[in-house]
Amino acid sequence: MTGKTLIAPGILTLAILAGVAYVILADHAAAPPPARGAQGPVPVVVAPVAQRYFETSLESLGTARANESVEITARITSPVESIEFSDGQRVSRGQVLVRLAAAEEMAEARERQVSVEEQRRELERIRGLVADRNLPRQRLDEQQSRLSEAQARLEAAQVRVADRVIRAPFDGVVGFRRVSLGALVTPGTVITTLDDISVIKLDFSVPETFLPGVASGQRIEARSAAYRDRTFQGEVTSVDTRVDPGTRAAMVRAAIPNPDGALRPGMLLTVTLVKDQMESLSIPESALMQVRDQHYVFVVTDEDRVRRQDVEAGRRVPGYVEILDGLEAGTRVVQEGTVRIRPGSAVEVVREYQPMGGRS
Repeated sequence: MTGKTLIAPGILTLAILAGVAYVILADHAAAPPPARGAQGPVPVVVAPVAQRYFETSLESLGTARANESVEITARITSPVESIEFSDGQRVSRGQVLVRLAAAEEMAEARERQVSVEEQRRELERIRGLVADRNLPRQRLDEQQSRLSEAQARLEAAQVRVADRVIRAPFDGVVGFRRVSLGALVTPGTVITTLDDISVIKLDFSVPETFLPGVASGQRIEARSAAYRDRTFQGEVTSVDTRVDPGTRAAMVRAAIPNPDGALRPGMLLTVTLVKDQMESLSIPESALMQVRDQHYVFVVTDEDRVRRQDVEAGRRVPGYVEILDGLEAGTRVVQEGTVRIRPGSAVEVVREYQPMGGRS
């Protein structure tokens, strides 16, 4: 035994392996962690900031009314001699609807006509005599007065005849006939109704807080339960000058063209009043992020990296949101893939979303 310490080969091997492991662990601890997304750019879908129309709308209920509506009645008492219309017939202004018995009045008118002609011939005879100085000028003035009286009596007789012919006061559609031939009608007796439905007046109420934005010419849309797949377009014609103190609302009247007669007076319509229509910057709704009261988007830079951009959001329409501040037209924002990115992340644009038409 020489005094030297002998180390077993197995112990020496273990010591070497432990040293190597310590060096590897030390190097791993000293190296920085791999950057997030080091596997490659994050695929995203982007959309450009584009102009789009936005509007504020109010819904209300309204009642349809005819553009013109009247009950056809008689002015005098007389039997019905003829009826010259059918139920639901479209008639023109001045068209004869009913004739009342007028034989006596027509005979009187003919008599008055004969009297006028006689007075006119006498006037011509006296005028000649006055010109020859065979009669004084006074006789000519007296005859002129007689002729004027005869003409007035003729006109009165003709009016009485005209009162027995009932005509349509305007173009429209007549309702049901309510009298029969030979029936004795009196003043106020309803013979039929007449409605002009070529244009429908729609009356609906608007809250007083909404009134400052309501004016003649504004566009409205109306829908009826009878025509679920159809929208009727019209515009505001007038706003009532008074606000109901009970409901704090004012009545608004709109006119809706109705050339095919689909709308009828008395129908209940749902009205959408559109105001404050203007073109603004917009982005798809899915691109807008929110943390508490703060809205932001991820903007894609020219280097294909993203940065967070705070924005001020405005009105919304299906699929889009109005941007009041923070973005410019043409800027690209991330629409799909926002969950996997952070500010500064590298991205790969796999598709650029093209917005639909510009009017909401």
